[in-house]
Amino acid sequence: MRRILKYLLRTAVVLFILLNIVVIFHAYKFTHFYNNGEIKIKAKQDKSGWDITKEMLFGINAQKNKDGLPDSAVNALTLYTKDSIALEAWQASVDSSKGTIIMFHGHGGTKAGNSAEAAAFRKMGYNTFQIDFRAHGNSGGNTCTIGYDEAEDVKLAYDYIKSKGEKNIVLWGISMGAATITKAVSDYNLQPQKIILEMPFGTIKDAVKGRLKLMGLPPQPIATLLTFWGGTINGFWAFKMQPQEFAKKITCPVLLQWGANDPRVSRSEEDIIYKNLSAANKKMVVYETAAHESLCKKENEKWEIEVQQFLEK
Repeated sequence: MRRILKYLLRTAVVLFILLNIVVIFHAYKFTHFYNNGEIKIKAKQDKSGWDITKEMLFGINAQKNKDGLPDSAVNALTLYTKDSIALEAWQASVDSSKGTIIMFHGHGGTKAGNSAEAAAFRKMGYNTFQIDFRAHGNSGGNTCTIGYDEAEDVKLAYDYIKSKGEKNIVLWGISMGAATITKAVSDYNLQPQKIILEMPFGTIKDAVKGRLKLMGLPPQPIATLLTFWGGTINGFWAFKMQPQEFAKKITCPVLLQWGANDPRVSRSEEDIIYKNLSAANKKMVVYETAAHESLCKKENEKWEIEVQQFLEK
């Protein structure tokens, strides 16, 4: 019996070590994006059975989605982080502007992906400032920390617009962009006039659970391991990335929006964030037909009404 127990214990230890190795590879791939040519990425139709097996075991190499050139009405510019990472931004102005909306995309997205929202904001009379987070779009860097270090990117954009004399600054973000806004406000005591948050995750561990759910994988213990290794290999304690706690530092008016069919972010996460918001003027809007996607595109009429009412209040 003792020999059997030793064998089972050794087997369990070996399996746990192997699981951690697989998780480390996946955590690394999930937090890194590359320009074309920086790393070999095969098209789906060119992948062999061994290529697919390697992706299952070691994760998928992710390529940056590049933004095309903006139209003539948009001014492209570059901001630099403290580590000299170049962040590309698009700035567009309207006549008799009511203020400026600074816009932040989600994980794996780009500033161009928010063009429908930007066009709607300009139609409402607001300037827009769209920016690619580090490791995304046309910005430099390869490492994404799911909002932890990207909070600096939010501050850079905010400080730039504020330095131009703008008095009415509104922060808008979707998914990771929304979560990052909460951390930036908490870390840097930013004072925007209003904030619009769309589908922010409650904690980074919740975000990992949502991704695993989409993949059909059990959330535990993989979510905890992915969160731990995702932070460890990138030099930060990922468990501290908690938008639901950062929300307590937000005192300006907030519009929190979420899609009822969202498979990644749960209603309970949004309820906790909403409850923790310290803003006296706050509103939560649920879009009944939307999932984890652009609410502006999915339910455009409702989105425009809710957003415009919030901005003009």
